[in-house]
Amino acid sequence: MLKIAFHPIYKHSLPEGHRFPMEKYDLLPQQLLYEGTCTEDNFFEPEIPNNKHFFSVHDPDYFFDLLNLRLSQKAVRKIGFPLSEALIEREMIIADGTMKASEFAVQYGIAMNIAGGTHHAFSNRGEAFCLLNDQAIGAKYLQNNHLANKILIVDLDVHQGNGTAEIFQNDYTVFTFSMHGKSNYPFQKEKSDLDIPLENDTTDETYLQILKDTLPKLIHQEKPDFIYYLCGVDVIETDKLGKLSLTMEGCKERDQFVLQTCFDHKIPVMCSMGGGYSPDIKTIVEAHANTFRLAQEIYF
Repeated sequence: MLKIAFHPIYKHSLPEGHRFPMEKYDLLPQQLLYEGTCTEDNFFEPEIPNNKHFFSVHDPDYFFDLLNLRLSQKAVRKIGFPLSEALIEREMIIADGTMKASEFAVQYGIAMNIAGGTHHAFSNRGEAFCLLNDQAIGAKYLQNNHLANKILIVDLDVHQGNGTAEIFQNDYTVFTFSMHGKSNYPFQKEKSDLDIPLENDTTDETYLQILKDTLPKLIHQEKPDFIYYLCGVDVIETDKLGKLSLTMEGCKERDQFVLQTCFDHKIPVMCSMGGGYSPDIKTIVEAHANTFRLAQEIYF
């Protein structure tokens, strides 16, 4: 069964003025239920996890300053959200969703988080609306519980996973692969194990050819026994914060290739949704919904 982490706090803890396009966190599960892609049984509600899980990834001083709302104004400005207890609770619950979805992926082959993909969170600071790095936390959770050894993070959000790259820069048990817009945020990139920067207006054909040439070779080279897939839909041409030119169909083919490759190699995959900022919320929801439809088609 496809298991999907969802909690109402994903949207409702966000400050006024920051809720579009975060309405997708409510609308996406509604769409999946309405069209019959999912039933209520597919969804589970994550909780606030034990603090110990964060310390495998994040500096304790940073974590407790965040938890107690003691970050400097400069640090808060880099995050982009005004801090609140509800916002920090949200990030902790998202991380729990990714940890639990990782366990479900080991059991069923795939699992999803409606939120997540907070790849701009560094070990000791937050950036760009990311406070705690959910897939990094999930990766160490699996390893610490002997559920995975070698992990591959496939980050196809339009923005480089700079926080993830920094967290695992000296950890050879986690391979970080980021394929992103060359001139997009972050303007000062970190060094992933493999970075593929793309020129503005990269089209379906070029994007998919690069991905199809790269991912199978990486799997052969690294031999991961678990994959995290950050499947942001900010790669599509209508996105306000992206500079690539993928069509909706190209984005769907991207997801199909990644998920089918994981399935064919019998490597469990956990998907965090990442970004999507097209002006029309229907475009964002449809692009994300395609990922869930493909998961059901390929795996179940």
